[in-house]
Amino acid sequence: MQPHASDRREHYWLALFGFVALTLSVGAAAGFATRGGVTHWYATLAKPSFNPPNWIFAPVWTSLYVLMAIAAWRIWRVTGFYARPLALFLMQLTLNFAWSFIFFSAHNIAFAFAEIVILLASIAWTACSFLRVDRLAAALLLPYLAWVSFATALTAAIYRLN
Repeated sequence: MQPHASDRREHYWLALFGFVALTLSVGAAAGFATRGGVTHWYATLAKPSFNPPNWIFAPVWTSLYVLMAIAAWRIWRVTGFYARPLALFLMQLTLNFAWSFIFFSAHNIAFAFAEIVILLASIAWTACSFLRVDRLAAALLLPYLAWVSFATALTAAIYRLN
């Protein structure tokens, strides 16, 4: 017996909620665990003129995590969970999570820069992988790619200044 169309739609919406919850949880966990480094250590660093104010990071990252979740959900709808594009998505999400600890907890700016370069490459790889499955999903990762490109330049500048 085929599932009723409304059952499938409900399943899709629950999966979307799961993807959003996952990505926002990653961001919230990293933010919670590293908040001391942000308020104390980061405040003491020399920063470039293009460093944004601290208040901008939370709304930008929240928006990016939601876009990332929608993109992953769109891929999941086509491929299911066990597919290379979602494995790449989880890899870049793990790298995203790790960067906060390397930078804000370990205070290792050089390693954070190396890690964010790898993160940037993994986001590009994920977007290319998504493109083969769903053009809109790939496009939803472009703001994230742009922001991490900016964050890479910012990390490099902070390293140079400190």
